[in-house]
Parts: sequence; structure tokens; C-alpha cells
Amino acid sequence: MEKISLNQPAEQKVLKGINLIEKGDLPDNNLDNTWIELQGSRGQFLAKGYLSAQNKGAGWVITRRQEELDLAFFVTLFQMAWNKRQAYHAYRIFNQDGDGFGGLTIDFYDGYSVFSWYNEFIYSQRANIIEAFQKALPQIKGGYEKIRFKGLDYESRHLFGQEAPETFTVLENGVCYQVFLNDGLMTGIFLDQHEVRGSLVDGLAAGQSVLNLFSYTAAFSVAAAMGGAAETTSVDLAKRSRELSQAHFEANHLELDHHRFVVMDVFDYFKYAKRHDLSYDVIILDPPSFARNKKKTFSVAKDYHNLIAQSLEILNPKGILIASTNAANLTISKFKEQIEKGFGSQAHNYVQTYRLPADFQINKKDESSNYLKVFTIGI
Repeated sequence: MEKISLNQPAEQKVLKGINLIEKGDLPDNNLDNTWIELQGSRGQFLAKGYLSAQNKGAGWVITRRQEELDLAFFVTLFQMAWNKRQAYHAYRIFNQDGDGFGGLTIDFYDGYSVFSWYNEFIYSQRANIIEAFQKALPQIKGGYEKIRFKGLDYESRHLFGQEAPETFTVLENGVCYQVFLNDGLMTGIFLDQHEVRGSLVDGLAAGQSVLNLFSYTAAFSVAAAMGGAAETTSVDLAKRSRELSQAHFEANHLELDHHRFVVMDVFDYFKYAKRHDLSYDVIILDPPSFARNKKKTFSVAKDYHNLIAQSLEILNPKGILIASTNAANLTISKFKEQIEKGFGSQAHNYVQTYRLPADFQINKKDESSNYLKVFTIGI
């Protein structure tokens, strides 16, 4: 195991409990995709971890103890993570450094597991990790993997055990969602939004008209419909979104008469809605952190205020906005600044705030670990 001495600022980060290793923390070296031992400015042991480039940095601290990172370590890691979780049909079993190992997430879908590898090194360790996982949780029927770094010629495949049906339903808050485990990087539902969907199921939009923008498979729309929404409109640029969205509604035996699925750029839809005098009681905004199409680019950090401002033009009096982002590089205060810029002089009040749900364990020493930020806002 290679030993690396950290400079004093990086040493302080490790001592504070931050697990992400950034390029600026390291002295000049050519190491990558390897286990490392981190030493302090006096040569003392600080931690063990690994180096591997991913979008969040250069590597991860794994343990601050002098212990072996072997099969038994992973077995214990997975058993501890499983014991913390609540019994949704679909939830996160293991969440990166929140559960003690950055670069890896594992999700559970009604008996099946989905591993996401975020860098080359963690991918190179997958045989050991999978063996430990199966020892720790033999009740899991089968496993799939998602490749979330560049360089391989596939994104998704079956890993072990039984193969899941091509599509099947999972239950959350009394609502059925159709999922698929081996079709690209997505699965049909974003698990970190349990609680926000729960608020819609509980009647936040009862009797109201709902506009769901960047809707993906319209999971928010289904939750709103099951909670008594009078009508929903789901807008997404992806052509496949219509088919996937309808599948959720059909899984819950909902008639489609009052539920529309629109394949269109969101900013074009704002213009369409204004031309046709359309307005809504509840508008849901959950865009990707960054997106580009032929006409424009969109960044949550710079452009979210435009979404707020244009939504207000088609939001009914006493309406509700649900403003959401999963951008880890955007603090909750900076996100709120974007929201306030969008509202301008329009009176409003923050009704509810959501962060990651309990199954998405976080590193409480590192705010960026708690990446989800959702505000329910009334006018």
C-alpha cells in the first residue's frame, strides 16, 4: 500500500471527518487506481483509502483505523448498512461515504440489488465486493451493475443470481412504480425522492392541476394523481418519457383522461403554455444539474432562477412550487439564492424542506454528501 503525506490543510480535512480526496490535497504524484495510506505532516498515520478519478474528486478516505480492507471488512460494512435501512420495496442499501466507502452505491428493488460503480478502482474491486455482499446478505435474489464512469463499452448488465423480469413493479407509499434494472443507467424511479412523492400521495395536490417539468417517468405525477390531483401534465424532452410515464399510471389502474404527457423542451413548453393560456396550481421543477440541447445549455447553479421566474407566469394564485435539485456542488444557501432571484418581488413562503431520506445515509461531517435539496414554496 502506497504511503502519501498530506499537506496541513488536507490533513485538517481528514481529521474533521471529510472523506473525499481532491486533487489539491495531494503532493505531485502519478498514482491512480490504487490503495493508499495517508500520513500527516509529522509522518503519523491518518487513514487508509484509495485513489481513482471520478467527478467528485481524486479518491476517498475509507477508514481512520489500522485495519485490513479485506473480504471481512466488506462483509461487516454491508451488514451494518443493511441493518440501518427501513423496509421500502425500493430503497438504497449502501450510499457511498455515508456508509463508509465512497465510489459505490447499492440499491434494492424488491429482492434485487443494483450496484453503481463510480470510478475505475472501485470497479476493479468488484469481485471482492460482490463476494462480501453475498456473504453479508444471502437473501438478495440477484444483482445488476451500472457503470457511472467513462471508458467501458457497456452501461448495465446482470451480475449474479436470478435475473429480474424485464419490467416489474415496486410499492412505495401505497403507489406502484414500474422499474427496469438492465436498460441503461436509469431504473424508472429516483429513489432519493421518497418523501417528496409521499407528500403528494398524502394530498398536497388534492383537487389541483399539476405541471411536472423535467418529468422523466412522471413519478411525481403518479404520486399526485394517487393523492387526488384533478389533472397532471408531465413534460420531458426524451421521446421515451411518454411510454415510461404511462406505464406508472397503468400500474396503478389510473385512467389517462386527465393526465397528459408532453415530449417537449421545458422552456419551449413555457411559451406554449402562455400562448394557450394554460396555468397550474402546482408546478414541480426537478431538472438535471446540467443539460445541453441544440438550442441552449442549462446549469442549475446559474440558470435555476429562470425556471422559477417562468413558472410564476403560469402558476395560479395561491399556487405551490416544488423546487428540487440534486447538484452536490450547489450548497443549500446558493440554491436558495437562485430561488430568491427567480421570485424577485413576488411574495412567497417556504412550506417544507426536504433533504436526503433516511435510507440515503450521509457523511454528517461533509455537507456535500447530503446533495438533495427540495423546497415546497407557496405564493
